Amino acid sequence: MLKGFKDFLLRGNIVDLAVAVVIGTAFTALVAAFTASFLTPLIALVSGGGGTGGSFTVNGETFTYGEFIGAVITFVLTAAVVYFVVVVPMKKIMERRQRGEEAGPAAPTQVELLVEIRDLLVAQQGQAPRADPSGPGTTSLPGQL
Repeated sequence: MLKGFKDFLLRGNIVDLAVAVVIGTAFTALVAAFTASFLTPLIALVSGGGGTGGSFTVNGETFTYGEFIGAVITFVLTAAVVYFVVVVPMKKIMERRQRGEEAGPAAPTQVELLVEIRDLLVAQQGQAPRADPSGPGTTSLPGQL
């Protein structure tokens, strides 16, 4: 039971999700600070709402439309950054993969790796590889048929 839990936690998706949540939280805090520090005072200057950033009172109730406008701008900025920094690049990567443009180099086969090791060993011994009678284009170690 604990092994299954460990496997679940160590899957790449969980780690990616945790990183995304942390970065998203930090970015949201940054945009909220920007809104509180710059946009709310700007809304207050434009609307004449004083320090609250745009408000009016009706029958003793205060409506702070400046805070709402700031929250809308915060949402739009957050959504725009997520779209242009995450969604668009991921979409382009997925399109490339579907077209086969981003397929990495093919892994060498075992035979190719063994031939390369053999050739390196021959080169270390200072001998040139000989032609291998088992097939065209292959070589064999000296003394081997």
